[in-house]
Amino acid sequence: MSPFVSFVSSGPGAPDLVTLRAVERLGAADVILFDDLSASPALAHAGPQAELVAVGKRAGKPAPRQDHLSRLLVDHARTGARVVRLKSGDAGLFGRLEEETTALAAAGIGYEIVPGVPSACAAAAAAGIPLTRRLTARRVQFVTGADVTGSVPEGLDWAALCDPQTTTVVYMGRRTFAALARTLLARGLPPDTPALLAESVSLPDQVLTRATVASLARSLEGASAQPAPALILYGPLAEGSS
Repeated sequence: MSPFVSFVSSGPGAPDLVTLRAVERLGAADVILFDDLSASPALAHAGPQAELVAVGKRAGKPAPRQDHLSRLLVDHARTGARVVRLKSGDAGLFGRLEEETTALAAAGIGYEIVPGVPSACAAAAAAGIPLTRRLTARRVQFVTGADVTGSVPEGLDWAALCDPQTTTVVYMGRRTFAALARTLLARGLPPDTPALLAESVSLPDQVLTRATVASLARSLEGASAQPAPALILYGPLAEGSS
């Protein structure tokens, strides 16, 4: 077999929210390099022959360097093994996918990307709300709440983030949301803008907390990294189930 890697998206966490293609790739894999967070439950679909290699990154915890991870992918693929790189959520959303595909391309190794259910979509579904609404939520935007240093990223489009007719989803923003919100409110976002903190989406310990941007920012002031994956939605969110 020619060296080849399947990038498989685990979806938001629940193992029954992965795609049929993901199940097939996981079941046939000889080696699975997996993130923690939501990717781990998807390992229920791995076959007994699979070697499992943990390569996840978590804030404040030791983690493999990205270049080391990419080298692992190349080395495993060159053995002729069926290699799966299992990524949380959808592989193309804030998952450093391109760095890994670039390393494979440079090594002459083929790959495929198996998409998955983004955690933002799963969070909205769990809350019983749509991400878009006629007239009041004309678009959706995804943004990361932290840069490589763990701070609010520089160069954000604050006008877009304050658009009252947009649903905004903040990934990796629990620790920085208080600081992010201060700038949003200073730039005109109404403090009573609806907000939703979604933790462990689709898993048995899922917690959905409805708030406003101002009240959520207050509750998250000084927040530290938590073991549960979380994301924040704010904007013209429809009322749904709790």
